[in-house]
Amino acid sequence: MKGWRYSAAASFSILFLWQLIIWGAEPPRYILPAPSAVFLSFIDNLGLIYEHALVTLTEVFLGLLIGISFGCVTALYLETSRTARLFVRPLLVFSQALPVFALAPVLTLWLGYGMTSKVVMAILIIYFPVTSAFHDGLSQTPQRFLDLAQVMKATRLRLLFLIKVPAATPSLFSGIRLAAVYAPIGATIGEWVGSSQGLGYLMLLANGRVKTDLMFAALLTLGAISMTLYGATGYALKQLSKRYKVD
Repeated sequence: MKGWRYSAAASFSILFLWQLIIWGAEPPRYILPAPSAVFLSFIDNLGLIYEHALVTLTEVFLGLLIGISFGCVTALYLETSRTARLFVRPLLVFSQALPVFALAPVLTLWLGYGMTSKVVMAILIIYFPVTSAFHDGLSQTPQRFLDLAQVMKATRLRLLFLIKVPAATPSLFSGIRLAAVYAPIGATIGEWVGSSQGLGYLMLLANGRVKTDLMFAALLTLGAISMTLYGATGYALKQLSKRYKVD
């Protein structure tokens, strides 16, 4: 609860600073609308924002589910195969060297303007953090655990799933927290490049029609979704850690 209070205090501070800028600089409304104008636009367009937010949320959840699953499987494969570490890991690093905006048009061209290209974009963004964090945890298992497993003549599978995976769980949780932050970014970028639904599309549509207050309302909705998703993920992982005594 303390974290939520700090987040609320930070949000109110930003809104207050925003209002001070409006009072002091008096920028045109199409450049920077007042917080009250954004709030009224949010209320007036609540149904529209909800409709597009639901699409973005669906893309984010699918991207998280698939991306985390693929990341865990890949990390396990990297840990068990020296060949994979030699050939697959460089490909993962190369995939992160490519700018995200450069991949988005290609994915839209290949997969179309529907939800699939946005989900794949979210997967690509969160796949590497989850894989990297989990694999780092697997490869840094305390040596005393490995020595004990060797003394007890544990098989490779038992060593992996009963020793290494539990020891790497905190690293995996860190990767999942990062994924919860990155997933909305991937989905929104995909919507910017080519889409007819989603908060990213709504922001572009509002910007093209000079409805800056609606654009800010969609942007703040996306920010609220990201913060809520991060907080909920962190809380769930914390409760899971307590239940299974993950240190």
